[in-house]
Order: sequence, then structure tokens, then C-alpha cells
Amino acid sequence: MLRGFLFLGILPYEHIPYFFVLLYSYTPLMKNERIILFLLAITQFTHIVDFMIVMPLGAQLMGIFDITPTQFSWIVSVYALAAFVVGLLGAMIIDRYDRKSALLFCYFGFTIGTFACSFASNFVFFLLARAFTGLFGGILSALVLAIVADMVPLERRGKAMGLIMTAFSVASVVGVPVGLWLAAIFNWRAPFVTVGILAALMFFTLWRFMPSMTKHLETEGYVATKPLEALNKIWSDNNQLRALLFTVTLMLGHFTIIPFIAPYMELNVGFTNFQVSYIYLFGGLLTAFLLPLAGRLSDKHGHVIIFTISSVLALFSLFAITNLPVVPIWVALIVTSSYFVVSSGRNVPATTMVTSVVHPENRASFMSIRSSFNELALFVGSLIAGMIIDERSDGSLIHYERVGYVAIVMSVLAIFLARRLRLKA
Repeated sequence: MLRGFLFLGILPYEHIPYFFVLLYSYTPLMKNERIILFLLAITQFTHIVDFMIVMPLGAQLMGIFDITPTQFSWIVSVYALAAFVVGLLGAMIIDRYDRKSALLFCYFGFTIGTFACSFASNFVFFLLARAFTGLFGGILSALVLAIVADMVPLERRGKAMGLIMTAFSVASVVGVPVGLWLAAIFNWRAPFVTVGILAALMFFTLWRFMPSMTKHLETEGYVATKPLEALNKIWSDNNQLRALLFTVTLMLGHFTIIPFIAPYMELNVGFTNFQVSYIYLFGGLLTAFLLPLAGRLSDKHGHVIIFTISSVLALFSLFAITNLPVVPIWVALIVTSSYFVVSSGRNVPATTMVTSVVHPENRASFMSIRSSFNELALFVGSLIAGMIIDERSDGSLIHYERVGYVAIVMSVLAIFLARRLRLKA
């Protein structure tokens, strides 16, 4: 039974103690690909929950800190801005080290930053804490994807990426609703304390049980790249530059609307504080089952084809979710869940394609730059949304549909760019 849940990347609570006993007793199992993928999925889970939980708390944070929608967009985007800066710097040296050592270093900083968020007493403190967390969180995600790409060959990589990206689904199904429940029972600080504790436990688990990852250093003819040479290899490769442009347009077509989904549903459609968690619960449940399928379909029929189909379907969801009037909650949940499914579905083949435009010995450097551009797009997208959206006198939001049109244009551009990528390994 445990084996089946590890395969899905989901572990029920009652099996968690058994899992850690298994790790302690059978350390050689860490060489098993699925076990490593499971650990990486949990690492992604903590990182994603930390990032996602801020958005459904948006209405509360705007009230507690007495801030405007534009200031709230800065809370979301400063994380991405910090990740953008450190991603550029990390790209120059990250491929020179054991993947495990780099992962532990970044995960430690991320854990400290998450705890710092829980101690914030005002807007400025919280803003700085989010920036500190972003310094480590952005490159953390790049490392996870680089490890997966190093470990799993291209013909099976879509499936592996699907499993890793179920971390988003589990974060939606478990992390966000539980975080909102903790915030409702205790206060807004409780979710950050909880994620920080889980991250600390995972740090020691990774340190104790995860093997060294030095395959990229053992490539025949490998020579350590000098810092500026690592960047020059990326800037001089048109294929990698197209992949970066593809990343930016895809994220602008995705993240311009995400920060304000929860506030819009609460302030305009009529959701309560707790009902907002249903958006993530139902959307996450669907994606948990469908993301592995998206990975298998991508491996079987081609990454570009599955990405294109998912992206076309996403256009309808983008329009629906940003033009939603006051409707019954079940109708709104159908709209939001469809968006979760198609947007996450297109991310699986997209991520697989992007990890495959570069050779292993330079993959982490490229993925760090890719993560940096990814975060830049998150930063710009959040700011664009914050500048477009405004408040009515009754507190509801206006001009959300304009943000949707921006996302639709970017999504269409991403479809054309995807067809110009050349995959290597």
C-alpha cells in the first residue's frame, strides 16, 4: 500500500511514521528513483505551500496590515523579485557543486525565512521576511527540477515531472485548506509556523538519507565552468534564450491572475474566508489525479502537442474566471477547478521541454536562470495585476477582466514559442 502512495507522490497521515521508520531501517532504498522523487516532491510541497498560502490570506492581510491591493501585490511579488536576483547569481556557480549540498543550503535558508514571516508585526517586516524567503525559495525549485532531469531520461521525464508537480496539487488539497483552517482557529501566523516546522524536519531527512548527486560532475570531458562562462553559454545559445522567453510568457499568462483569485472570489463572488479553501481543495484534488496522466500523455504523444491542447483549453478558463459575476458557489468552483486542471496540465509538458534544451553538465545553471526569469515574470505579473485592479467603495475589486485579457494574450504567444524549442536530453 505504501508503495502505491509513494508512486503517486501522496502519503496519507497514518503512514508518515511508518515511512520514516522505513527510511531509517533501509537506507539503501534511497537509490530507488521513486523514493528520491517522493522526497523531492515533499520539498516542493513545503516550498509551494509557503508561497501559495499568502494569496488566500490576501483579504485578511490587507485588513490586518491596513494595506491596498497594490501593496498586497508587493507582498506577493517581492518574493519573486528576490528569487530573480539570487537566481542570476546562483547560475554562475551552482553546477560546480553536489546537487545535494546545494539543495540543503537553499532549503535551510528557506526554512529560516518561513519562520521569520510568522514573527512579522507590520507590513514592512513581513515584506522583508518574504524577500528573504524568496532568496532561497526560487533557486530551491530550480535545483529540484535539475535533479529530476539528471536522474530520469527524457523518454520517461514527463511522467517524473508529473509526479513532482503533484506537490502543487497536494499543497492545494492539504496545505492551503489546513493553513486557512489554522489561520481561522489561531491567527494568520500559524500556517507559517507549521510550514517552518515541516521544512525543518524535511531538512534533516534530506541531510540524513538523500544520496549525493554528482552525475553532472562525472560527464566525460567535464571541466568546471567559470562563473561568467556559465552565463555566456546561456546567452549565446538561441535555443536556451527561446526557452527563457517561453518561460516568461507562460508565467505572465498564468500568474497575472493568480494572486487575486482568492480575494476576487471572496470580495466579488461571495465566498467566506473559509470557503476560499474549497477553491484549492477541489482544484487540487482534480490536478492530483490528472497531472500524472498529463505526464504520461506528454511522453506518449509529444510534449508540444499536449502543451498546445492544454493551453487552448486554458484560454477559455482564463476568460471565465476573470469575468465571473455573482454566482452560486458550486458554479464558481467548477470554473476555478477547470482553471487549476488546464493550467497545471500545460505546466507538465512545458517544464519537461524547458529542462531538455540543455545538456546535464550545464542544467542547474540554466534552470537557475530559468527560475530567475520565472520569478521575474511572477514579479511583473503580480505588479501588473496590482496596478490594473482597483477597489470599489464597498471593498469589491474592479478591472479583473482586463488582467484576464493580458493573460490570454501571453498564453497564445507561449503556444507559438513552444513549437520553436529544440529538445536535447
